[in-house]
Amino acid sequence: MNEKGNISIHTENIFPVIKKFLYSDNEIFLRELVSNAVDATQKIKRLSSLGQYQGDLGDLIVDVAFDEKAKTITISDNGIGMTADEVKKYINQIAFSGATEFVEKFKEAKDANEIIGRFGLGFYSAFMVADKVEIQTLSFQEGAEPARWVCDGSTSYEITTGSRATRGTDVILHINKDSEEFLDKSRLQEILEKYGKFLPVPIRFGTRTNSEPDGEDKDGKPQYKTIEVDNIINNTHPAWTKSPSELKDEDYLAFYRELYPYSLDEPLFWIHLNVDYPFNLTGILYFPKLKENFEIQKNKIKLYSRQVFITDEVKDIVPEFLMLLHGVIDSPDIPLNVSRSFLQADSNVKKINAHITKKVADKLAELFKSDRKGFEEKWKDISLFVKYGMLSDDKFAEKAHDFCLVKNTEGDTYTLKEFAEKVKDIQKDKEGNIVYLYTNDVAQQDSYIATAKERGYDVLVFDSPIDSHFVGYLEQKSEKTQLKRVDADVIDKLIQKEESKKLVLTEEESKKTVEVFEKAINRTDMKVHVEPLSEHELPVTVTIDEFMRRMKDMAQTGGGMNFYGSVPDNYKVTVNGNHPLIKRILSGEKAEEQEQLAKQAFDLALLSRGLLTGNELTNFVKRSVSLIG
Repeated sequence: MNEKGNISIHTENIFPVIKKFLYSDNEIFLRELVSNAVDATQKIKRLSSLGQYQGDLGDLIVDVAFDEKAKTITISDNGIGMTADEVKKYINQIAFSGATEFVEKFKEAKDANEIIGRFGLGFYSAFMVADKVEIQTLSFQEGAEPARWVCDGSTSYEITTGSRATRGTDVILHINKDSEEFLDKSRLQEILEKYGKFLPVPIRFGTRTNSEPDGEDKDGKPQYKTIEVDNIINNTHPAWTKSPSELKDEDYLAFYRELYPYSLDEPLFWIHLNVDYPFNLTGILYFPKLKENFEIQKNKIKLYSRQVFITDEVKDIVPEFLMLLHGVIDSPDIPLNVSRSFLQADSNVKKINAHITKKVADKLAELFKSDRKGFEEKWKDISLFVKYGMLSDDKFAEKAHDFCLVKNTEGDTYTLKEFAEKVKDIQKDKEGNIVYLYTNDVAQQDSYIATAKERGYDVLVFDSPIDSHFVGYLEQKSEKTQLKRVDADVIDKLIQKEESKKLVLTEEESKKTVEVFEKAINRTDMKVHVEPLSEHELPVTVTIDEFMRRMKDMAQTGGGMNFYGSVPDNYKVTVNGNHPLIKRILSGEKAEEQEQLAKQAFDLALLSRGLLTGNELTNFVKRSVSLIG
């Protein structure tokens, strides 16, 4: 047999196009060729199970080898093999209609994956790295003759009688000068582990050394010897391919360590996905212990298709908030408008997206109902995730409302419904609004928290990076409910009741008080007000407007409020006109004495907010010493 011809691609410049546009992603040639070898191996196994192949299957395995001197990489399998006619059918006829379509469409392609996937060029990705590609193959069919196919990167090919004596296929790449980086054991090992770590057929890449016990020395200490063993790249039966009933907790934890060998923390819990209708989806999603900066935790979910690694960019399949999870999802039904890479958001993807969201919400609800104490113990680690989900996904939020927890400064936890019930009467203002008080810094806002507690009010703790957004969400979703940070104003202004205290100062004394404090403070960002508060409250309180502070907090966490981030802080100085100290200040004979006491009261207010620093703090200490001396 000896045949020469032209590959049916209807254009002379196909290979220069492949080489030019696929060059940046050229490592995927190995993924494509190894995947083809795995497919061929699985097919012979399937034919055998159906009784359509009677021969001995032998040891089903895919071999990857390289020869640095000969500058070749060889991918070998003992799968179904091909006849010469099948080589012409499957190798020579690239699956697209013609040159015009290709030339027009490849211009839109962003990387190798897109071109390969759109035009069925999986095998031809070999020409990204090879000047010449050779196939030696022998079909499983009885009486088949071996075939050899050779192409030098032009559109010309040659088919002759091959030399392969056993069933299967060898693909031999003669590596070009620009791609000699792949003639390196560690580089090939890295690529094989990246894409083939969980392929369903063993992938052998040479050998490796192992240590095994070899008796004991004269002192009874164990001895070891070094042996050469097959270097098998992959785990052919990863946990997600098994039924949940087959697995124990230690199996899930072992698989997590296999996925993330450098992770120091174990996952909190996990969800095993196993769906076969109306789409096929398997996988395991782990809930990790989230770090404060949750952005760095993304891209930890790996997408596979029939155990072939595709990508860790899964945002079209997995909802944004679930990107914080770790794990694996595998689905042959996810449409890929590029070769096993970029995802096309069609109805199937949307269904899978919705299903994953539902499974996660159901799992959390189940954990909460079955073991509330355990759920509360985990809340610190998962609260960020749950709140993020509620902010970004309405369907998740609907379910999460039942298990989302809030914690007060005493450490008590409540569901949103439980907390609303707890404070609905005592923390209702004169307009009928329920006011949730909260702190984002328990230590710094302690004096404000203490004042609120004296009134019998509860103060929630919202101190995570996402809480500035979550506060707004709760206010929006809760009818006649307002959230106010406990240091946003004096307590009687935060929750205004029907009864109002009477100011003991006259109008003239109030005016004089403002003048004394403004002169003592001497700051344009501090506006002084006199209010009729309880004589037991602090003489001076410094607050910042709730709306402005909230906008600035959101600006700091990327809430699209960047304008507010550049607006300078403006504080409100509330002087308690009913406090005895104010009368004492006004009764001072000298203006200097009045201002000194006013400045001291003001500095005490700054100190309680953590705003007194540097020279101002030093002067405050010196003044305190002189006043008590």
